[in-house]
Amino acid sequence: MITVNNRDQLEWSPNMTVQDVLNHMGHTYSLITVTVNDKLVEDEDYDSFVVPDHAFVSVFHLAHGG
Repeated sequence: MITVNNRDQLEWSPNMTVQDVLNHMGHTYSLITVTVNDKLVEDEDYDSFVVPDHAFVSVFHLAHGG
């Protein structure tokens, strides 16, 4: 089981990547920052970074304006 944003529980599966988590949670916004167990994951690594069981994943939607 992994925890997303300190509230949502997601069943873990072997070889689950950050991109799998984002897809499952419905995150499609392009300006997203993700940490796994407080480690920043670069967006180019979302498809390859494997999320371990019992991980804490934080998804931040970045906003910009003027």
